[in-house]
Amino acid sequence: MDKLMYLKSGTDIRGTAIEKDGKGVDLTDERLVKIVCAYVDFLKNKLSKTDLQIAVGYDSRVSSTRIADTVCKALSTLGVGVLDCGLSSTPSMFMSVINFGVDSAVEITASHLPMEMNGLKFFTREGGFSGDDIKVILSSAENIETPESLENKGVSVLPNMEKYCTDLCEMIKKGVNAEDYDKPLKGLKIVVDAGNGVGAFYAERVLKILGADTDGSRYLDPDGTFPNHIPNPENKVAMQSICEAVAESNADLGVIFDTDCDRAACVDEKANEINRNKLVALASYIALKGNEGGTIVTDSVTSDGLNKFIENDLGGVHHRFKRGYKNVIDEAIRLQNEEGKNAPLAIETSGHAAFRENYYLDDGAYLVTKIIIEAAKLRKQGKTIGALIENLEIPLEEKEVRFTIKLDDFKDYGLSVINDFKALCEATEGITVAPVNHEGVRVNFDCNNGDGWQLLRMSVHEPLLVLNCESNSQGGCEKMLGFFKKFITKYESLDTSKLL
Repeated sequence: MDKLMYLKSGTDIRGTAIEKDGKGVDLTDERLVKIVCAYVDFLKNKLSKTDLQIAVGYDSRVSSTRIADTVCKALSTLGVGVLDCGLSSTPSMFMSVINFGVDSAVEITASHLPMEMNGLKFFTREGGFSGDDIKVILSSAENIETPESLENKGVSVLPNMEKYCTDLCEMIKKGVNAEDYDKPLKGLKIVVDAGNGVGAFYAERVLKILGADTDGSRYLDPDGTFPNHIPNPENKVAMQSICEAVAESNADLGVIFDTDCDRAACVDEKANEINRNKLVALASYIALKGNEGGTIVTDSVTSDGLNKFIENDLGGVHHRFKRGYKNVIDEAIRLQNEEGKNAPLAIETSGHAAFRENYYLDDGAYLVTKIIIEAAKLRKQGKTIGALIENLEIPLEEKEVRFTIKLDDFKDYGLSVINDFKALCEATEGITVAPVNHEGVRVNFDCNNGDGWQLLRMSVHEPLLVLNCESNSQGGCEKMLGFFKKFITKYESLDTSKLL
């Protein structure tokens, strides 16, 4: 029996795809065939049909073409109609289901993970597969019968990215409604840092087509070794790269994507990052236009300043939920469908942003497109995109510390530590537990104790306790971390070396 459940990574399948530093390959051709067979069986049951059409796309990783070839051959051998989309963004693969009526889509990607990693992400019209769906597929794959040999019975080419880019162009044309309707971005200089991932399409097949000057863009050539920086808007080196690109080219706006373009961030004309809380604030401003009083669902680590901005400046409702983009999206859908609340946006500080109007799909290019429409409109008024979030209060200090739990039964242990910390804070003067909290424990420190907040939570996937800390005063984080250090060091099953 070939145990495969360890390949589950949230709502994806991920593992090593090329040998590196002595670590073997998880995603072998043999295992991929098993997974494909289980995926096809799962789809037949889910959709109650046997005649399936499945689209396959992949990111720029070194191993992606090998995996795509194996997946396509396995699907074809099983009698599935296979539609090859080639180099594709993850969001575009979901849109292949919408635009071309295929039954399901597979994107071969491991997002921002190192070059030796890769994985599979699945979609139907309902959206991405859930973690439970992945469990079913991997469990079934362990013992499933597979074909003795693979036979390519025919694969058709699907111009999916062409349709996806055309739709983004039309969205900008309609949204800006410029006098020169077909060149609404003429006079704007916008640079893109694709990090050698898939994102070059946005510079070449959207911005240039619409008249923007993209000279100064960086790392547009797909290269799965990622020689310049990790394609990740949360990575400091990556963000420094796009900031430099904006400054050096005197651009009006900078755009950066992760490898497969389901996440993004921006840089304003002064080379200042619009990332994390700033990005959430900007997306919230856009989402609440025409949705007055709407609910913005975010992850748990968003700042107090963002809460004030959404509720006081924008007149919306801030629903701070759990980490994990799928958690945030599912909560927005629940609020919309079960509680009848107007929830136009689900967004995580990592850069995953899902607009209700776009099927609650976390799509970095769609988010950037919405921002660029606003930038083009503001330019006519002599304003820039930063003006939309100038009232957002930014914490003076912030810090994140991760503690490895050195136990197999790490969840129960982690939760017990969280409960102990909550009890301590409830009994400590100058510290109050947040009245509404959906993940871990969030506590507020008064001015004498640190002037900010801490959130202690379990990692979504790993055996880790994570502490997030923000302060509005110089030295505030140090005060709060001093309090936490006295508490946490007594737990022998935690690696507290990063705090010491």
